[in-house]
Amino acid sequence: MDNELKRSLGVSDAVVVGLGAMVGAGIFAALGPAARAAGGGLLAALAVAALVAYCNARSSALLAARYPASGGTYVYGRERLGPFWGYLAGWAFVVGKTASCAAMALTVGAYAWPGRQHAVAVAAVVALTAASYGGVQKSARIARLIVAAVLAVLAGVVVVCLTSGAADSGALAGGDWGGVAGLLQGAGLLFFAFAGYARITTLGEEVRDPRRTIPRAVPLALGIALLVYAAVAMAALSVLGSHGLAASAAPLADAVGAAGRPGLSPVVRAGAALAALGSLLALVLGVSRTALAMARDGHLPRALAAVHPRHQVPHRAELAVGAVVAVLAATADLRGAIGFSSFGVLVYYAIANASAWTLGSGVKDRAVAAVGLSGCVVLACTLPLTSAVSGAAVLALGVLVYGVRGRFRSGV
Repeated sequence: MDNELKRSLGVSDAVVVGLGAMVGAGIFAALGPAARAAGGGLLAALAVAALVAYCNARSSALLAARYPASGGTYVYGRERLGPFWGYLAGWAFVVGKTASCAAMALTVGAYAWPGRQHAVAVAAVVALTAASYGGVQKSARIARLIVAAVLAVLAGVVVVCLTSGAADSGALAGGDWGGVAGLLQGAGLLFFAFAGYARITTLGEEVRDPRRTIPRAVPLALGIALLVYAAVAMAALSVLGSHGLAASAAPLADAVGAAGRPGLSPVVRAGAALAALGSLLALVLGVSRTALAMARDGHLPRALAAVHPRHQVPHRAELAVGAVVAVLAATADLRGAIGFSSFGVLVYYAIANASAWTLGSGVKDRAVAAVGLSGCVVLACTLPLTSAVSGAAVLALGVLVYGVRGRFRSGV
């Protein structure tokens, strides 16, 4: 059929796509705000974020193995909970992650050329949309190169900090704790650095042998990301401490400076821009595939369900996503884009865990789904009020559209 995608990704490709989304700008930017919230509890906050991410990843992997089609939780919610919940998940994902795309593009601009942040952001969106248009295998190869470069930069940061005379093991647990509320807020901020594993499940229709590949790729990508984040957080804390980390706008660049290697700061900044490019590429892939699935079911214009006959990608959906993201990147504020996306992402994963609960695959898997669902709700409650209100308003708009369309179809 002309609207089906080609299965061309193996385990390593899927892991790289997930890492490209996770090991992105979040680790370069989220440590400072998380340290301000959690204080000396930063590593504990990282552990909480990792626990919720693992539960979400486990639930997503089980569902993806059962339903190996593009769309992620949009498909899972539809099949397990009903059409409305699938639609709500898809709407939350498309809206939230489109804002995330804009945030990543703006991060590229902020690091690469602060004085021309918006112009660079738009150029990045155009370039990576063109790259994803060329086929998912090409995108996976680009992601592989980006992940390798970013991991090399992060490894350099860890080695420089931990081997410097400024390193202090006591700083790892030093500083005032932000209390339970601060720890959860820090976990909420750090959680979104893990959220890229969803890119693997949304590419389910392009993965070879998805029933085996996805359950292997998701926890592997998540485990690698956790090890990287823990090492980087410990390295930064060892030279800056929680107070210094909290006060820093560019924590990893400041960390290498505090370690006595200020000449490496430009390299770290370049790595941050490259990491954001990797996240942006993976996000464009994921959002366009969910848009494809929703268009197939008529929740978005059916023209977006077209698959390019040569490149075997949802080219119209990719172009539409790229156009919207380019507009947001030209006009939006970075903090606003990140805050807005957070609410939608947590709603998306909450529905994923609720869907996994219905699989009846065992007490352990149900317990994981329950913890994941509870974790998403708790972390959502730590978001700033403006982010929660704006996110809820946009989701309500989507629900209204769904209801109006349903009444129109039924002729009421």
